[in-house]
Parts: sequence; structure tokens; C-alpha cells
Amino acid sequence: MARGRGGWVRNNGLLLACLSLFAVFFVGMVVSGTAAHNADQREHGSGETVSVVGYLRTGDFVEATFENWESEFLQMGMYIVLTAFLFQRGSSESKPIDTDAPQDRDPHTVPITPKTPWPVRHGGAVLTVYEYSLAIAFFALFFASWALHAVGGVAAYNDEGRQHGEAAISVWRYLTTSQFWFESMQNWQSEFIAVAAIVGLSIFLRQRGSPESKPVADPHRETSA
Repeated sequence: MARGRGGWVRNNGLLLACLSLFAVFFVGMVVSGTAAHNADQREHGSGETVSVVGYLRTGDFVEATFENWESEFLQMGMYIVLTAFLFQRGSSESKPIDTDAPQDRDPHTVPITPKTPWPVRHGGAVLTVYEYSLAIAFFALFFASWALHAVGGVAAYNDEGRQHGEAAISVWRYLTTSQFWFESMQNWQSEFIAVAAIVGLSIFLRQRGSPESKPVADPHRETSA
């Protein structure tokens, strides 16, 4: 019984570790965000502070959360699409340039077994959607996060505006402000420089044991997805 539990944790360790780190940092963000929000209110001469639970209902929290999530989902969605047809010789992040990649295999021609995913066995439009479902999911998450960033951002924008005697604006008006696009693009640019770094650095540098790296002894110009 203990072996079964240990095996399950080992088999899902990467996902569990990432979700655990997310939870730790998310809680830290909420706690520190509450303190920063209340400090900002005091600086503006307002005695209206919020609890940690109250902070979760503020525009500041919604904006800060989804402003970052949108950039992550955009990065991953674009990366999935770009790596489907673009190459980088020598990078561990690229499909092989001179040979066929398993990811390019036509699912209509593979032998069907009981373990074959249901959409592949079903075929038709279901299979067509399934072939691109990973990118579809990430772009759906991106647009949802982008919309929530706008909703939270306009709430935070209007809260600050009221403290200066300014009239509130709509979400649509907020989408035309330089602040909204600055908030978005300051995150978007950082995501793509990070992607460029892993693509480029993995040509020459190695990390033994990591699937994001080529084997340590492989030549620099050898592409290894």
C-alpha cells in the first residue's frame, strides 16, 4: 500500500511540486498584496483598510493576478504554436531539423488500440479539435485572463481616480488607456525574452538529468527535442 502511494507521488512529482510552489507563492502574494494595498490607502489619507479576504475582492488583486496569468498563458500558447513549424538548430527546445518528429505523425494513420485516446478513435471533427487542443486551451486561458485583467484593472483605476476626484470609466474605455497596455506588454516582453533565453542557451549549456537539456556530451549543433 505504501509503495502504491509512493509510486503515485513519484509519477506525478513534477505537477505536484509546481502546484505546491504555486500555492505557496500565491498565498504570499495575497498576504503581501493586502499589506501593500493598505499602505497605499494610508498614503492617500484613507482609513479604509481591508482584510486578507477583503483584498481578494479588490480590483488591485484581480488586476495583479490576471495581469501575470495572461502573459504566462500567452507565452505557452505562442510557444506551442511556434515550435510546431519553426526550428532552431542545436536547441533542445526545437524539433529535429533533418528528420521527422513523432509529433508530426498523422493520427489518421496510426494503429488504433484500447489505449488510444478517445478523440483519435472517434475521428472526424472531434479529432480535428483534439489535434490542436493544447494550443486552443492555452489561448482560451489567455483571453479569459486578459478579460479579467481588464475588469480588475478598471476597478483599481477607478478606485484611484475617485481618490483624486476623477470620474469613473468603463471597461471599454480602460482598454484604450496606455496604462492597460503598459501593464500587459511589460509582462509579455519578459515572457518572450525568457523563451528566447532557453532556446538559445540550451544550444551551448547543459543540465544533466533535465529533459529541457540535451545530453551533456551531445554536440552543440545537434538538435534534440
